[in-house]
Parts: sequence; structure tokens; C-alpha cells
Amino acid sequence: MLKAFKYRLEPTTQQAELFAKTFGCVRKVYNLMLHDRIESYQKNQETGEKIKFPTPAQYKNE
Repeated sequence: MLKAFKYRLEPTTQQAELFAKTFGCVRKVYNLMLHDRIESYQKNQETGEKIKFPTPAQYKNE
């Protein structure tokens, strides 16, 4: 028999705002990394060079 527990989060206004900001930043970095990854893949198809994949640390200042 399997058991499961469900938890409901009810964040305060400040916590909800922090969640929204955090997820917004994560989405931005993900999209930047995806764009750079697509560019390096296309560049690799043309030149045959080794693909250099981006890391989140490269976008830290932004």
C-alpha cells in the first residue's frame, strides 16, 4: 500500500513576491542559455568546432 501526503503552501505577500522574482530570474537565465546553446550548435554545424555549452555562472552579473 502506497501513502502520499499533500501539503499546501500559503505564502505571505512578501514570500509570494520573492517567489515571483526568483522564478522570473530563473526563466531569464534559462532562455539566455537556450539561445546561446542554439547559436553554438548552429555555429558548430558550419565550422565543425567543438561545442562549448554555457553555464549559469556566465550570466551572474546580468
